[in-house]
Amino acid sequence: MKTSIIYHSYSGNTRSVAEKVRDACSGNLVEVKLISDYSSLTAYTLGCYRAMKGICDPIEQKTIDVAADDVIVIGTPVWAGKTTPAINAVVAALQGCKGKKAVIFATCRKDGGESLPLLKKALEERGMTVAGEFVFDKTGMKDPERINAMISAIKAAGSLP
Repeated sequence: MKTSIIYHSYSGNTRSVAEKVRDACSGNLVEVKLISDYSSLTAYTLGCYRAMKGICDPIEQKTIDVAADDVIVIGTPVWAGKTTPAINAVVAALQGCKGKKAVIFATCRKDGGESLPLLKKALEERGMTVAGEFVFDKTGMKDPERINAMISAIKAAGSLP
């Protein structure tokens, strides 16, 4: 099973979960980087505003080719209850994604808000099937059982026709 784990991480929490997935699934880790990073002030003002509006921020990766992958894992922090503008750009940058399976996750302080339903809808509009959705709050990020449940869903998605 070939897996790509695509994520954006502002504070490092999403990166931590993505790395655990990579270690368990031997996947290709793709950290999405903004062309212009947010400062701590602009992340919570401009970044959250852009997230609420569903805007894409310019990312370094113009395209992300997943044609050779069996499963695509996408991880996002939750900003104002939504996916980050970088992850919005990821969905637009995906190439070869039609017919692929995805497992999505969000990291947050309290709850995932609308982030995963919005991400799922965007991926389905690109022809993908979401085989699992996981929200990791502050305690869930450190819960091995919760991480293992997502890893099991990724492995199951890779074995499905």
